[in-house]
Amino acid sequence: MQVYDDGHPLEMNQKQDDSPVTAADLASHTVIVAGLQALAPDIPILSEEDLPEWSVCQHWRRFWLVDPLDGTKEFLRHNGEFTVNISLIDDGKPIIGVVYAPATDMLYAAEHGKAWKINENGEWLAITVKKVWPPLVVVSRSHGSNAKLQHYLSHLGKHKMITIGSSLKFCIVAEGTAQLYPRFGPTGIWDTAAGHAVAMAAGAHVSDWQGRTLDYTPRKSFLNPSFRVSLP
Repeated sequence: MQVYDDGHPLEMNQKQDDSPVTAADLASHTVIVAGLQALAPDIPILSEEDLPEWSVCQHWRRFWLVDPLDGTKEFLRHNGEFTVNISLIDDGKPIIGVVYAPATDMLYAAEHGKAWKINENGEWLAITVKKVWPPLVVVSRSHGSNAKLQHYLSHLGKHKMITIGSSLKFCIVAEGTAQLYPRFGPTGIWDTAAGHAVAMAAGAHVSDWQGRTLDYTPRKSFLNPSFRVSLP
């Protein structure tokens, strides 16, 4: 937030995969890694800003999965729709997850099958999915024009739609505001794990288009398949 609010134009660099990175991504990474190492020094950390070699992480069964700044494009647009994502992976499943939205000081958290929304006053509000007709579909603000997505929406039937950046889309479903989040564009495992934990604990399903739950077991590719977050 110091970078976001300092009044100067936000500087951006391109990573090898052409995704943007700012000083805020790197500063957030440094703070989070130091905190997690102090909290649980025996649990390794996989962060988007410091990806381990396959030979290092291939046998990890329990590890922290971190996106220090999810929604860097939204951060650069200064629209507030960016988050910090931290999850604990155990045998491929996100068993703990926190999604923090610094611009609104809103925190979503999940563990042991329960999910909460913690507001700026520190109030813990239990959240759960909610069926609504017609359903509200939430899609990516940066990838809403995806051809596969548009084809899917054209055959979905009656629905309403909103666009939001970052992992907040998972949280919008988890708190009952939206009922469906379809994703056909590319995502990294760090983009989804914390939101997956929150949505799952709130009663949603997070699965690929063949119905398989997203799996975070370390693999050579850190990319997810296309997926959807939906109600049971």
